[in-house]
Amino acid sequence: MVFKKEVEIGGKILSIETGRYAKQANGAVMVRYGDTMVLVTAVAAEEAKEDQDFFPLSVEYREKSSAAGKIPGGFFKREGKPSEKEILSSRLIDRPIRPLFPKSFKNETQVVALVYSFDNENDADVLGAVGASAALAISNIPFLEPIGEVRVGRINNEFIVNPTHQQIALSDMEITVAGTESSIMMVEGEANEISEADLLEALKFAHVEIKKLVDLQNQLRAECGKPKKEVLEKTVDENLVNDVKQLAYEKYRQIVSTVLAKEERSAKNKELNKLVLEALNEKYPEQESEIKNILHDIEKELMRNRILEEGLRLDGRNLTQIRPITVELGLLPRTHGSALFTRGETQSLTTLTLGTKNDEQIIDGLQEEYTKKFLLHYNFPPFSVGEVGKMSGVGRREVGHGNLAERAIKKVIPEETLFPYTIRLNSDILESNGSSSMATVCAGTLALMDGGVPIKKPVAGIAMGLVKEGDQFRVLSDILGNEDHLGDMDFKVAGSTDGITAIQMDIKIQGISFDIMDTALQQAKLGRAHILSIMNDAIVQPRETISPFAPSLITIKIQTDQIGLLIGPGGKTVQGLQKQYGVDINIEEDGTVNIAAANRESAKKCKEHIRLLTATPEVGEVYEGKIIKIMDFGAFVEILPGKEGLLHISQIDSKKVNKVTDFFKEGDTVKVKLLKIENGKMSLSRKALLTEEKPVNKE
Repeated sequence: MVFKKEVEIGGKILSIETGRYAKQANGAVMVRYGDTMVLVTAVAAEEAKEDQDFFPLSVEYREKSSAAGKIPGGFFKREGKPSEKEILSSRLIDRPIRPLFPKSFKNETQVVALVYSFDNENDADVLGAVGASAALAISNIPFLEPIGEVRVGRINNEFIVNPTHQQIALSDMEITVAGTESSIMMVEGEANEISEADLLEALKFAHVEIKKLVDLQNQLRAECGKPKKEVLEKTVDENLVNDVKQLAYEKYRQIVSTVLAKEERSAKNKELNKLVLEALNEKYPEQESEIKNILHDIEKELMRNRILEEGLRLDGRNLTQIRPITVELGLLPRTHGSALFTRGETQSLTTLTLGTKNDEQIIDGLQEEYTKKFLLHYNFPPFSVGEVGKMSGVGRREVGHGNLAERAIKKVIPEETLFPYTIRLNSDILESNGSSSMATVCAGTLALMDGGVPIKKPVAGIAMGLVKEGDQFRVLSDILGNEDHLGDMDFKVAGSTDGITAIQMDIKIQGISFDIMDTALQQAKLGRAHILSIMNDAIVQPRETISPFAPSLITIKIQTDQIGLLIGPGGKTVQGLQKQYGVDINIEEDGTVNIAAANRESAKKCKEHIRLLTATPEVGEVYEGKIIKIMDFGAFVEILPGKEGLLHISQIDSKKVNKVTDFFKEGDTVKVKLLKIENGKMSLSRKALLTEEKPVNKE
């Protein structure tokens, strides 16, 4: 039996249908908005694997090329590994639903979202999140409560829910928000330096729409939802808990209240764990995993209590203090710019590379193909946390962190007309103990300034944390890795002194209030200003010149009807220029010509050649040309590249000329005046210059 529910969101109907597709999944829905349709399924294993102490949830989002009426490129003509867009969309689904499974539920669970129709207006990612929630809600998989997810834009100070791609291009913000009926669960997005108050209003606006989506799912669940699997809470032997606490509680209290470096704290924890495990091994055989869980909970409890009651953190800071920051610039001599940004035990080494138009990234997805001229790549090698690990490729976390930092910085990248280079930042995290993505924002800004990129203004980022017990809460500035792991929120805010450019929030509890978000935003603003002041001490404005190792890029504008002339038959002219001057030439549709060369003088010479090649001869002007052919009746003179005229024998001299060769040979240069142009043919005169004085037009 087919069940279907509809609701109006942003003036369009959003529908959720179940019972027609994928009936062997635990839950399956087709979500439609406009002509965009996404099938989302949820499946969970019948039993959890033995001794599994984590929740194995995987979320896969895939875009079928056929959804947009396209055939995939490449040799195989079928979809390949997930694109960056698909990875980021998977994360937008995963992050808000993950905290809403019961803590005792450990069965392997998979959510799959497949885009089957795309109308080129309405993005499928937020629909995938709504579908994931609905599929879980109607299934027998334990799921605490449904979520809704929407995208918010703003045009002329008017908020828009789920803006089209065309509207997003006009918006001063693009924020994706997910939440339950009572609170916000996730925020991700970018903005044109908006205020904290405006961001909060956007979140409140989003929550009104989110509640409609939650209500729709509750209606669907009431009609066709399956009874939920029973999740048995794991019973803990109270005697074991007491014995562990007796051995470890006070020792852990001492570790938590002592200021230690990350490695020292980790060593102390391991030493205590080993001591407790050895002491209880005989009394509680085969209980190692349970003992470790109790020890983890003790550390969590003590850390959180200290923050709530004393306002002190693991490293001795108060709630708003930022860790010590150092900035070093230009450490790498052959890169086009570099910066080493260190904040506490988190360190990013970021390099700048400047390229040409040909280095732009081509993006081919469901939308029309487009290019990107600003790229930021983030890498998190295992040694950054003192571990051994595979370095086989970029993981989803790295893609997500890099995208967040790229969004934060791209708002201050100069316009192409001002700085026509393709820009790549590469952030390698050399040490990590909290908020490496925000360190990347800072290091990226510094590397751009070190490389002479005329950014509009510096941006910085900070990660905020939360410890909440009941109505009592504390917001933490510049969180440590442990405060992220043992806390309730990771709230990253990046921006300039004038406003927010990027934001990302994830929580581990069942929602937070707007009051908490407001406190976090205001605290983040103060922290961001502090970090920007330190960056400003290191470098006030971008360097005046770019690196001598960067390609020299010169631009010239020609008339659009001259593009064919510059290209030449089969590309012969432009290819000849590239070979002659050792340059790379890129021609835009509007007549903008970008010339890139390792040697700036070569680029300048090529620019002058193009200027002359595309110049229009003017009657009455004087030119210095080259004799390319001599005939009995005169000489043909090339006055501009590819443009020649006839210097008739009667116009060579004021006296009678018997033979042209008495005056010239092929290859000689001669100053001539353009007398007339008839039917495209130019008549030149040297004789006219002998009786008048006129400066040579060097065009």
